[in-house]
Amino acid sequence: MNARQHTSHRELLTPFATGAAHASLDAIIVPNGRPAGYLLQAIEAARRLDAHLVLLCSLRADAALAAQRAKRGGVAVTAIDVTQLPRSVVPEFATDRLLLRNDLHRMVDTSLKRNLGLLLARLAGWKRILFLDDDIVLPDPADLTTAAGLIDGDYAVVGLANGGMPDNSVVCHALRAIGEAQDTFIGGGALVVGKPAFDSFFPNIYNEDWFFLLDGEKMRPSAVTGLAIQHPYDPFRNTWRARGEELGDTLAEGLFGLLDSGDGLAAADEDYWKVFLPDRRRIISGTIARVENSDIETGPRSRMVAALKAAIGRSHLITPDLCVRYIRAWQRDRISWCHHVQELDIRHRNGQGIGKALATLGINHLAESGLTTRAKRRSGSTRTGARG
Repeated sequence: MNARQHTSHRELLTPFATGAAHASLDAIIVPNGRPAGYLLQAIEAARRLDAHLVLLCSLRADAALAAQRAKRGGVAVTAIDVTQLPRSVVPEFATDRLLLRNDLHRMVDTSLKRNLGLLLARLAGWKRILFLDDDIVLPDPADLTTAAGLIDGDYAVVGLANGGMPDNSVVCHALRAIGEAQDTFIGGGALVVGKPAFDSFFPNIYNEDWFFLLDGEKMRPSAVTGLAIQHPYDPFRNTWRARGEELGDTLAEGLFGLLDSGDGLAAADEDYWKVFLPDRRRIISGTIARVENSDIETGPRSRMVAALKAAIGRSHLITPDLCVRYIRAWQRDRISWCHHVQELDIRHRNGQGIGKALATLGINHLAESGLTTRAKRRSGSTRTGARG
């Protein structure tokens, strides 16, 4: 068994050109943390594809303003302030409890938003949804109907290829900066998900979208097509990013390395991590040395070294035992998530639309919504700007 970090996991995906069969999208779900001006891509895609736009808002995003912007753009929209969600909407996970005990918990809400999106999709009776981050540009929204068509075929998940800023971890960005080969993978930034994958979930850890792709011992059938452009960002702007990523990057790289080699996740035992973790630290420490001796400008070089030192410092808190315990907790969370979804199914008749889905979850009072004229005709509604 080769317990080493790989430069690419592309062989796990089936690539498709844009000439495949097309299908419609039911909804575009945006974990929205930026002001409404960042929603233009999502609004335009929803308008062109006649898809319901779901905006899950926090941080610098305002649900009311986001809904107003979308309605002016002519799309059916539901915008939710996730900071006010009842605790019962998304259950507490064993993985969260484990990381809180070890001071490795991340204070971000991306996973919460995506899990809420999955619940809404399932209860609304949708079959194909797009998760789209608010810092992604879509050169051709028709790529989304190609991806949706693949969902109707043999694939549970289809990601758009990233043609912009590589959406990698801090460590992988540093490797690329010193000239090492470093590929990208599909991710939650532009990910079409079919109904068969609605029973998966996103754990609150970096690379949560990689964990979402996993189905127990293997990866769900996944493909890549089209193009999405990630807005540029500075991965080395501060050190907390590297600290927050290290556990998730280590676990995901280790698990996907096993899949690359044709092994199942059961092979990720303590002996495996006893080999993988030192190799991961060797990569980071070697990268630090090469960056320090590089001709990268002084300011960027200093920030890069500081971020990498933060990463390796966090790495020394990660033990083989912790890796094994996290994977076991994640497997338990998969079961508890399925039970949670099944309990909601008992309370709710699927396919009753987004309004009934919100009511079942007890969050209709948090939602700003609106229907376009076309959506009103489709739903039989005569209201405008209705709440819930």
